[in-house]
Amino acid sequence: MLPSNKFSAAYRPPPDDAPRTLVERAYLGLRHDIVCGRLAPGERLRVEHLKDQYRVGAGTLREALQLLLSDALVTVEGQRGFRVAPISLADLEDVTNLRVLVETEALRQSIRNGDARWEAALVAAFHLLARAEAQPDRIDPAVYEQRNKAFHEALIAAHDSAWSKYVLGILYRHAERYRNLNLRLTAAHAAPRDVHREHEEIFRAAIARQEARAALALEAHVRLTLDIVKQQASAAAAPAPVPASLPA
Repeated sequence: MLPSNKFSAAYRPPPDDAPRTLVERAYLGLRHDIVCGRLAPGERLRVEHLKDQYRVGAGTLREALQLLLSDALVTVEGQRGFRVAPISLADLEDVTNLRVLVETEALRQSIRNGDARWEAALVAAFHLLARAEAQPDRIDPAVYEQRNKAFHEALIAAHDSAWSKYVLGILYRHAERYRNLNLRLTAAHAAPRDVHREHEEIFRAAIARQEARAALALEAHVRLTLDIVKQQASAAAAPAPVPASLPA
């Protein structure tokens, strides 16, 4: 059985859907802080400290951490407590490969099954995203991320598989976590990339019901983030060049 609608939503809860319990509130708060990088990879999650920060009791916080275990955002070490899940290039590659596999098929099915309401919702989501991409220096990054999620969610909305959307929700949050950490630690935001063009290619193919073309465009879009992270990791690991004025 899938978790509640709060947890099984493809990418995000509706904006007017407030947490219904203290466990949900703590879960969503912790999840946000892990995904955005406020809680660092490998950081120990001490219940006695965090319960005050998230304004819940120790038992409630432990329940929230147990939910995060199922999202693979938290690990547990026997009697040693909880930690934020570590990161690695191998993990990002695994997340990317699985996301491509599930999301491209979900998109194909959505294009096949989508009706006029699906088209209208997709057009609206793309329009809002395009407006944000037209003024990147004036848009709140959180607002942009919300619109980006909404666009990806709209693409697969006509695919009638709760499990696919649940799995994609987890994978998307992990991908977002890597993007956020990469932006904080490297110059990823300066990498040459026309994200609007990528989104537009996916959108136009989907609206035209060209499922193969849309799936290929989506795969290229998702994989490019992995490629950029790999390039930057290689650049960071490369030895600095020896100045010409010094002996080799």
